[in-house]
Amino acid sequence: MNKFPPHDLGACGYRMPAEWEPHRGTWLSYPHNPKSFFTALKGAQDGFADMVAALAKVEEVHVNVNDLATERVLRRKLVRRKALKNVFYHHFPTNDAWCRDHGAIFLKEATTGKIVATDWIFNAWGGKYPCAKDNRIARQMADFLGTACFAFPWVMEGGAIDVNGTGLLLTTEACLLNKNRNPSLSRRKIEKLLCAGLGVKKVLWLKDGIAGDDTNGHIDDIARFVDARTIVTVVEENKADDNHAVLARNLADLKSFRDLDGQPLRIVTLPMPAPVYYRKDERLPASYANFYIANGIVLLPVFNCPQDQEAIRTLAGVFKTRKIVPVDASAIIVGLGTCHCLSQQIPA
Repeated sequence: MNKFPPHDLGACGYRMPAEWEPHRGTWLSYPHNPKSFFTALKGAQDGFADMVAALAKVEEVHVNVNDLATERVLRRKLVRRKALKNVFYHHFPTNDAWCRDHGAIFLKEATTGKIVATDWIFNAWGGKYPCAKDNRIARQMADFLGTACFAFPWVMEGGAIDVNGTGLLLTTEACLLNKNRNPSLSRRKIEKLLCAGLGVKKVLWLKDGIAGDDTNGHIDDIARFVDARTIVTVVEENKADDNHAVLARNLADLKSFRDLDGQPLRIVTLPMPAPVYYRKDERLPASYANFYIANGIVLLPVFNCPQDQEAIRTLAGVFKTRKIVPVDASAIIVGLGTCHCLSQQIPA
């Protein structure tokens, strides 16, 4: 009988560190697919370069590029931004830019500090897009870093989960219980898999994601841990907006959750940006919850609307020792993701 799951990394002392813990670096994949970004591709590439330039000031930045020509294009953008150091280019071709989902998820052993990679099947959010190249990225990342890589024969994406580093994992039913991911796995088996594969002890389930999200409800667009006992979640005050009821229900559920000691969690609310559309009729999943925490900074997607300033103030109040770095995501969001979707942390 096959063992389920095949690797119990949690039992071996490994855990997925929280995003705010020290990084060796950040790994990203360069946006290049015109079928994802359409006429916004150049703007998305410029926004991506802004992200790389900000990250390179505080940690290593590793970027997957399709070839030498693409590397040269990105280098020129970074020269203009005076980002000449701390950026490493890897000729690892990708289908698309979303390294959070197709990249390796790294774990750390509590006693030795040893880093290992986990490699999950990426099926492009339920078979929506080509992904054969993306599915090779996790192993390529691990090979370059010289880390052991543990493969799990089940579908899972980094944007579907968020952890507090001390045993809690936050996700959504709409995504991980969707039949387009692992139809043979029950909720109980998925929880067992997450605990063994990521070293967590308790899974907290929200219901649904936001309008326009083609991932079926990734958690990183709606609610994020910002410390071991605090979750930031987006809310929509406009009762006529499609997101109002969904986010209100998620907020109520968050307030009912308990940590491993049975204590309630602290919940901080973020606004949603004004609705963002492509071609006036396609709602895009714009959300301030898609921020990325790096060494000393937080990259916050902004959308050129009045709510940007409230989001900056709210996160500045939460991340008192980090600088909030706004990133114009008005072009990047056309690809249906922003800062967090593009990035995957490498623990120190």
